Amino acid sequence: MAKGILLVGFDYTNAHTDEFHDWYDLEHLPEREAVPGFGSCKRWMVPGSTQAVATYDLDTLSVLDSDAYGAIAYANLSPWSKRVTGMCQRLVRIEGDIIGDADASTPEHAGAVLVNAMNVDPAHEEEFNAWYDEEHLPALLGVPGSLNAWRYRGRDGSTHKYLAIYFLENTGVAESDAWRTAARTPWSAKVTPHFRDRVRLLCTAYTRT
Repeated sequence: MAKGILLVGFDYTNAHTDEFHDWYDLEHLPEREAVPGFGSCKRWMVPGSTQAVATYDLDTLSVLDSDAYGAIAYANLSPWSKRVTGMCQRLVRIEGDIIGDADASTPEHAGAVLVNAMNVDPAHEEEFNAWYDEEHLPALLGVPGSLNAWRYRGRDGSTHKYLAIYFLENTGVAESDAWRTAARTPWSAKVTPHFRDRVRLLCTAYTRT
């Protein structure tokens, strides 16, 4: 039962592509997969770019405060991690608690993921949350090819307070007329101007070559 998430996005334009992927695949993900409380660890790529996302399902957010995680993270990052991340631009990092009562384990057969991270004008947060829970998330989940979706609230230290993540059959789902119709409602038009610092990344599932 995954109740938390760690989501990290990088632009690795200034890194060596082969080294970036080797670091992620051969060291970084395996280290985290071995930490108790980590579930599915997946990588995703924005097509035609040097932007990459990693998602880590967590039993609870407290996993990130454990001794086992602390031994490989934060000040204890490996020399290789420090080298590679030092060449990358971080786009987003969210340590999030799930909003609502759900098991948010990543679908194994998802071919794509849409990441929406944002801050929100505090004066409009109540309506923002109502819109997401009552209209927006249910509507997008009803689009053919939409597999699952969850929302998270980032804790202090995250780049964004809110994260919505949608697991899709493929990227075309989020580019379809059905998706646009579900997303572009009068209530959406009222709420979206209050987003701040938004990051939107439409990614395909990563496959090592």
